[in-house]
Amino acid sequence: MNNTIENLPIAVIGAGPIGLSAAVNLLDAGLTPIVFESGDCAGSNLAKWGHVRMFSPWSYNMDPTAVSLLKKKAWVEPVLTEFPTGSELLERYILPLASHETIAPHLHLNTRVENVSRQYHDILRNNGRESAPFVVRVSDAEGERDILVQAVIDASGTYQTPNWLGAHGIPAIGELAAGQSISYGVPNILGASSKQYAGKSVLVIGGGHSAFNALQDLVKLSEQTDGMRILWGIRGSCVDNIVRSPENDELQERRRLEVYIQTLLEAGKIEVFTDIAIEKINSENGKLIVKNHSYELPPVDQIIAATGFRPDLQLLSELRTSIDPATQSPVKLGPLIDPNLHSCGSVPEHGSAELSHPELGLYIVGIKSYGRAPTFLLKTGYKQVKSVTSMLASQEFKDFPDVNTSFSHNNCGLKQSCAG
Repeated sequence: MNNTIENLPIAVIGAGPIGLSAAVNLLDAGLTPIVFESGDCAGSNLAKWGHVRMFSPWSYNMDPTAVSLLKKKAWVEPVLTEFPTGSELLERYILPLASHETIAPHLHLNTRVENVSRQYHDILRNNGRESAPFVVRVSDAEGERDILVQAVIDASGTYQTPNWLGAHGIPAIGELAAGQSISYGVPNILGASSKQYAGKSVLVIGGGHSAFNALQDLVKLSEQTDGMRILWGIRGSCVDNIVRSPENDELQERRRLEVYIQTLLEAGKIEVFTDIAIEKINSENGKLIVKNHSYELPPVDQIIAATGFRPDLQLLSELRTSIDPATQSPVKLGPLIDPNLHSCGSVPEHGSAELSHPELGLYIVGIKSYGRAPTFLLKTGYKQVKSVTSMLASQEFKDFPDVNTSFSHNNCGLKQSCAG
């Protein structure tokens, strides 16, 4: 049958904090979202680091529009100056928002987005491209199907694609083979993963706050169990700049962690190895031996790769994106978030203009929009979403392309699901 683009929903990929924010703001702007979440609950990636305390307070971590929606129900607002863990953010904000009667009908769990394209247009075809709806290929328990939408907001995050240990940006030789003894991100060292590390020698690789979190938990575990050895490898030549944040840092939890790691170093709780550039990882006699470019590290039982994350852009490969070659963020955003120039608090405000791509109606938002830059704050993502949804609701977007263009509509439906 015939339909028009503006009657179609707007796809939101990912039901984390930013994806749900997009859904709330789209509804607030009079638009219809359809939210795809690959996990079995909203915020499923967030649940994987639920044990980690966030650097930013509650006031930074909730979307004002979403808070207004939640306040209409029997929802207890957290103390805005306190610092939540990932689990607290999930349980007290994400899940109540996902199960809200306004949001739940638009949320599809256990539904993975495999690819996004334009209807009857591969990446090379120009004629009529901007008038064609997007095709979102999804898979769920019932198989694959295509969903037509008028625009796409990719808020799928980066947590499922960590950076490799290898110094060249690709896996070190032997890294994949040693995968069972390597954890990426910040494992739950004091909880579900404690047996993996108790009494073991553990090497943490990475110079950022994720590494700090892992190190502090390993030291706490070592105080409960004998025989542990904690090693820390960094790219730099020294550890003189552990406390980087100012005393009046608005992210006080960040500074507290820095100061604590400094005290652990001074107490000799952590062995430091500098100038790390990993080329090879060997498995010998049940131990992992990391081959640096100039020396070999002591054998260890486990490695924690706190080396950051990167965006998976493959699902958008049939769309015309404009990506900064260094940060892997939208090209206009790249210079504003370059970690060589900016920290979490110094990135200037930005919105739909900086997040746009040659593919009209496509936006990458949230931490994925930052590519490999580690300076993202949820507060920033909510401002991104507000700007993007305002653009999608604007007459400027409706007038270009011509949304009255008819198309063949064979849009397979999805069963409704919600986060209870």
